[in-house]
Amino acid sequence: MNSRLWFRWTLMLGMVLPVFGLLTESMGGDPVRPNIIVILSDDMGYSDLGCYGGEIQTPHLDALAAKGLRFTQFYNTARCCPTRASLLTGLYPHQAGVGWMMNDQKLPGYRGDLSQSCATMAEMLKPAGYSTYMTGKWHVTPHVRPGSSQVNWPLQRGFDRFYGTIHGAGSFFDPNALTRDNTLISPFADPEYQPETYYYTDAITDHAARFIDEHVHNPQGRAPGPFFLYVAYTAAHWPMHALPEDIAKYSGKYAGGYGPAREQRQKKMQELGLIDPSWKLTAQADEWEKVPDKEWETRGMEVYAAMVDRMDQGIGRIVSKLRETGQLDNTLILFMQDNGGCAEPMGRGNKLVQRADGPTLPPMAADALQLDMVPKQTRDGYPVLQGRGVMPGPADTYLGYGRGWANVSNTPFREYKHWVHEGGISTPLIAFWPNGIARHGELETTPGHLIDIAATCVDLGKVGPIKKVKPDQAFPLAGVSLSPLFRGEKISREAIYWEHEGNRAVRMGDWKLVAKENRPWELYDMRADRTETHDLAAQHPERVKEMEAAWMAWAEHSQVLPLGAWRGKSNDATPKKEGNNTPDNNKAGNKKFGNKKAETPNSP
Repeated sequence: MNSRLWFRWTLMLGMVLPVFGLLTESMGGDPVRPNIIVILSDDMGYSDLGCYGGEIQTPHLDALAAKGLRFTQFYNTARCCPTRASLLTGLYPHQAGVGWMMNDQKLPGYRGDLSQSCATMAEMLKPAGYSTYMTGKWHVTPHVRPGSSQVNWPLQRGFDRFYGTIHGAGSFFDPNALTRDNTLISPFADPEYQPETYYYTDAITDHAARFIDEHVHNPQGRAPGPFFLYVAYTAAHWPMHALPEDIAKYSGKYAGGYGPAREQRQKKMQELGLIDPSWKLTAQADEWEKVPDKEWETRGMEVYAAMVDRMDQGIGRIVSKLRETGQLDNTLILFMQDNGGCAEPMGRGNKLVQRADGPTLPPMAADALQLDMVPKQTRDGYPVLQGRGVMPGPADTYLGYGRGWANVSNTPFREYKHWVHEGGISTPLIAFWPNGIARHGELETTPGHLIDIAATCVDLGKVGPIKKVKPDQAFPLAGVSLSPLFRGEKISREAIYWEHEGNRAVRMGDWKLVAKENRPWELYDMRADRTETHDLAAQHPERVKEMEAAWMAWAEHSQVLPLGAWRGKSNDATPKKEGNNTPDNNKAGNKKFGNKKAETPNSP
């Protein structure tokens, strides 16, 4: 072979072999590490999405579900900030210091501030070569005011970029504690983002798409590695704020009231295979016939649906950006919700209120920071109104959609956000990853919990020992990787546990033991009765005793006790051993309640 021909062959091999290596890596054996996008919505029920039985238009999430997996028995922690702490760290919320809300109750499990001795997913993935971005609601620290500590803000907890709100709730038209990176900002004096109409859901979407675009077309000119993006929407948390064109799509949709909506959803869920036809529909919370102002009540659900619709439109734009930048096929997208539908009566008092004909207050300066969860006024001087008769939707209103509609959102389950019966903790989980999930449109019935999300990311991201990130990490990851389920294999675990506001539960296989605060345990067979309508505790006292002992052992280990600590005091009926709430005394329990894989190099 002459030298010129030899040169051509070696040149061709030099070009082809790396490509062949990438192809074989993506086709089998050791797959290319995916980009990871975790999307979390706020205060939504199990049946709201179209692909989970709802009538709300969610075509983009439905499309992800049709080309991926839908989990039928996935769980959260029943409340906003405990869920976020748990999701971010892969721990139960008390282990991460957020057993209740953003109040410091002077106990390790109830500091109301994300623990410095645990790692966030961003802190886990960043040393493994991931770029890390976040848009949306943070809500794991009480320090939200100008000049307050930023040690638990996103950039200090592993994220490269952040656009969103540090606080847990606020206006969609003028968000409370809006922040770009480490700087509190006003949306009306932000030189980087000035849409024609500011709406927070759109802003979260637009910045998520922007971060993807900037990651791929980075100014350094180097080939980007994988990215991790956490998108935490505030839809559909109160206040019921939506854009007029989205509200119009649902005009008259809910005029029939709660009953027909629940029955329609139950039927569709049965047809989709999400629920067993033998499970009873739980009792309806409120009577439509007794609603005094049906137009006002109906408008609440119309606006709620519009908020969910707008979020879905945004997720469609994120998917389009992934497709446009060539990232879609190797991106794992996980969508879930932070708790069940919200029955809180925010702004729904009996006081009849009339909207003013014009502004009655001085306008706010464009650069003034919005620091109130419930604003006193709009930027142009209208007072923000609450009360019966105030039609929700515009910026000068601040209301929830009420218990009756939350009951519809949670079809067919019992209870709501706050409680750990199925209505409070059941969430959709949609998993989409063209290169990594071949099970298109299937239902996955294995029970899971959002503690599994970090374990999954650590697994697929090939993360090293987490103790290198946090040398004082007190707890191993509590979850298990879901990646075997993506391949049609199985996972195993002993139990899943809950506690929030004294409401407590444990699930072992098909059995669930659950109780409200200061109430007796109830026992349910989840296979036969997931709607929790037939309490079997009296028939199986030994099983109750066994599961209660397991829950107590977990509670002692996981900084849950003393019960009542969320109120700032102990429940005297709860056993409490000296020192059982400190991480240093939890070493013996780490093996039992941590992920068994936590003993491998992927975690402490």
